[in-house]
Amino acid sequence: MATPNLADDRTPMDTLAQLRAGKLAGIKRLDLSCGLTEFPEEIFQLADSLEVLNLTGNALSSLPDDLSRLSHLRILFCSDNLFTELPACLGQCQQLSMIGFKANRIRHVPAQALPPLLRWLILTDNCIESLPDELGNCHAMQKLMLAGNQLRSLPRSLENCHRLELLRIAANQLTELPDWLLALPSLAWLAYSGNPLSVLDEASAAHQHRPIRQIPWTSLRLGQQLGEGASGIIRQALWQAPDQQPRQVAVKLYKGSVTSDGSPLHEMAACIAAGDHPQLIRVEGQVSEHPEGQAALVMQLIAPEFLNMAALPSLDSCSRDIYPADTRFSFEVALRMARGIASVAEHLHASGITHGDLYGHNILWRADGDCLLGDFGAASFYPNPELGLAMERIEVRAFGILLGELLERCEYGAEQAAVIEQLQDLRDRCMQDQVKNRPTFAALHRELIRR
Repeated sequence: MATPNLADDRTPMDTLAQLRAGKLAGIKRLDLSCGLTEFPEEIFQLADSLEVLNLTGNALSSLPDDLSRLSHLRILFCSDNLFTELPACLGQCQQLSMIGFKANRIRHVPAQALPPLLRWLILTDNCIESLPDELGNCHAMQKLMLAGNQLRSLPRSLENCHRLELLRIAANQLTELPDWLLALPSLAWLAYSGNPLSVLDEASAAHQHRPIRQIPWTSLRLGQQLGEGASGIIRQALWQAPDQQPRQVAVKLYKGSVTSDGSPLHEMAACIAAGDHPQLIRVEGQVSEHPEGQAALVMQLIAPEFLNMAALPSLDSCSRDIYPADTRFSFEVALRMARGIASVAEHLHASGITHGDLYGHNILWRADGDCLLGDFGAASFYPNPELGLAMERIEVRAFGILLGELLERCEYGAEQAAVIEQLQDLRDRCMQDQVKNRPTFAALHRELIRR
């Protein structure tokens, strides 16, 4: 999952000059990325209004001890800096609820650095080996992003974080997923690939050995860029296969860096392992002989009438997608999409794969209700078969949230009211706190087919 963009229209140097000239009084958000090595004291002039401070992309290694003077500060981004420790002063910021320190050099997270209202913590791509037990006292925590560190275990106290919904622990050194973690009542989006979990390496290797066509780089002629995410760039391309007519396809060129969800190479392995399903974007083959050795997949080119169902969560919505205010689905379209997503989720879990990011913003849909589930950046293989049901029922909660979003925007008549009530009951069963009592995707799909 990408972090929402905080950029504004001013250039960084213009913004810094305006700040120092006292021309930004009253602003609620400040973005500064201009090679700072020290925290500008002039920021404190904004203490009566500043709510969002973005210092990403500088060379900072510390923050002032009296940062709490920014009494309205709710959101702080300090990614891509030089911090080796999460600053203890953060814990004194009484309104601070979102903290982002991705891609620093952080080794130590002191208990004193955790503010009382912490809701969203991003520590992706650092050097953290352990976390303080006091993390479990952050009862408001909904999103915790820890991919790309050196964690060997998680603090048992996290079992007290009953509101935790999204957890990213991919690319660490974890050797187990503890029972208490899999029983967290609100957990819906979990990514854990790239850890030395029991039998994971064998399972991952077995899935990666699914036969797949090798497509030489020289048979592709790249065209316009279609999109770019944390894990890679998607380009339109013309594919000239032997003895066939040229065909329009999409090529995803994977980046090598760790994303907030995990490793792009694990994403590619999951895409290959997922196989074919009507609600999956078809993988045509794996690119071979790339001149720079870059990993890439050739995929089905999606027809332009397919649109994203929703937008990414905002800084305020935290774990909930944003839908355009006028989004409405007919009863038939909403039901068809619910059936399709339940079916593809059943298919993935039957293959030992958890998607990890089952969200509206990762679903493409068109007016007739046909839909496609994409973005395998948070996908993980089951650590072992015994944990399969637990993995599945965590994702069932994500489906329940999605079903609720469809129902909230569903237009229906009196003759369909009884079915809507049944679907609302199904949603509630998917989201119940007792994880082991949630239905499986196979059961969900059967129930939806009967509606």
